[in-house]
Amino acid sequence: MPELISSSPAARPVDTERGEWIALHVFYAASPRPMLVNCVRPLVAELTAEGLLAGHFFINYWLEGPHVRLRLRPASPEAAPEVRRRAEEALTGFLRTRPALYEVDSGFLKDFYNELFDIEFPGEDRARYMGEDGRMNLRPNNSFSLERYAPEYAKYGGPAGVELAEWHFRHSSDLVIDAFRTMNLHLRTVLLGTSAQLMMVMASCFLPQEDRLADYLDGYYAFWHRAFPGTGFIGSQEYERNYTQMAPALGSRFAAIRSAVAAGELGRLPSFLRGWAEHCLELRDRVADLATRGELLFPVWDGPAREDTGQERSEPAEAAPLEKLTHVPAVLPRLLSPYMHMTNNRLHVTIRDEAYLSFVLGQVLREPAAPAGAAADDAGTETAAGA
Repeated sequence: MPELISSSPAARPVDTERGEWIALHVFYAASPRPMLVNCVRPLVAELTAEGLLAGHFFINYWLEGPHVRLRLRPASPEAAPEVRRRAEEALTGFLRTRPALYEVDSGFLKDFYNELFDIEFPGEDRARYMGEDGRMNLRPNNSFSLERYAPEYAKYGGPAGVELAEWHFRHSSDLVIDAFRTMNLHLRTVLLGTSAQLMMVMASCFLPQEDRLADYLDGYYAFWHRAFPGTGFIGSQEYERNYTQMAPALGSRFAAIRSAVAAGELGRLPSFLRGWAEHCLELRDRVADLATRGELLFPVWDGPAREDTGQERSEPAEAAPLEKLTHVPAVLPRLLSPYMHMTNNRLHVTIRDEAYLSFVLGQVLREPAAPAGAAADDAGTETAAGA
């Protein structure tokens, strides 16, 4: 049985060597690709080269309008003012020279975001994001603001789990920005093919047993289907129709990746996937180590762990005991889901497409595949057909 602890992970140990995270929300109603490649990438490279930065990552988010949440961790408290100054200067320059021209307030996306708002904010906490008309507020396009960084302790397993997630997010962010720079991810087939293969690699590293992996992917699809009931966001029948068109190629690709990972022969993978597999295996080992040492703490309550609130809850800490999860086979799938989802988030893959890919990958595992080595050498990116 998991050990129950009556305390809160919100009391994170103070880091006296590194500075506190700086969180900048950049409201940009367009593809984030140019901002990430032409602004964030050189900014992070310069700050890191000068020894001013100890960590960084980004996510895409929709609350109060589409925006990028950029997180920068200064190498020391003394470096924080310069990191913030340089970041704000770089963002101001980018938004002035490359503004987003689309206005969410005038298009169909406003209704889409309001539907998400109603689903994810059904209670009283919606008031701070809502206008007098009862709809979600929209921040000014081509603007940014300094916000509080609220680590998601509930989702990632307490302070130790969050620190590990932040380490992983830096790698995931760098991987995605480099992919934006070098691949044609503006093409839907390439985007979904890339996402599918990154999901294949991460899932294979965390859950090498074929039956467990198939069950997990089925459950991952079912989770997204339950999360948006009655909205039409997540498909079912159309997924089954498209599956028959792409199953043979995707099945042999998945088999090749699983075979290479299981055999420890990552050299059989193309360089893009090889580096990702190496990272995912290290991430899995770090998760297992934290679990074994009893450092991963999850709340017993099964409530939402939204990105905007981190560990906030209305109940006092003593009303929300924690589980110390030490059973590695139980912890791995629990953390695999948010890790995998946030990489798709950075790629700008929609939840609908992520659910589609998890459905297809789960199905191909249950079908006879081509020989495992058949697709290892040509594992490119244009593999997934559109949903």
